[in-house]
Amino acid sequence: MLGSYIPILIFILVAITLPVVGLLVGRLLRPHLPTADKLMPYECGVDPIDDARGRFSVRFYIIAILFVIFDVETIFLFPWAVIYDKLALFGFIEMVIFLGILIVGYFYVWKKGALEWA
Repeated sequence: MLGSYIPILIFILVAITLPVVGLLVGRLLRPHLPTADKLMPYECGVDPIDDARGRFSVRFYIIAILFVIFDVETIFLFPWAVIYDKLALFGFIEMVIFLGILIVGYFYVWKKGALEWA
């Protein structure tokens, strides 16, 4: 009975050993010459001006959530496009309704001013 668990134990042992050995070898081989410039935070080539824990406007989060929502909804277009010929008229009408709801939602968000940055 316990013999059937040996491959699982070997797999767990390899899964733990491989990353640990890789990190240790990397630590031994890499150059470690810290300087003040290398330890400084980096923001797109510009020296940071403020604390990294600064507050962001709520509008930033609204834009991010809206992007995720519309992006995830458009992912549904790819499977539909792959089997479009099998769906025939029903699939076309279904996608027109889906895109209509998506466009109405987009215009609603645009009309409410959620896409304005300033």
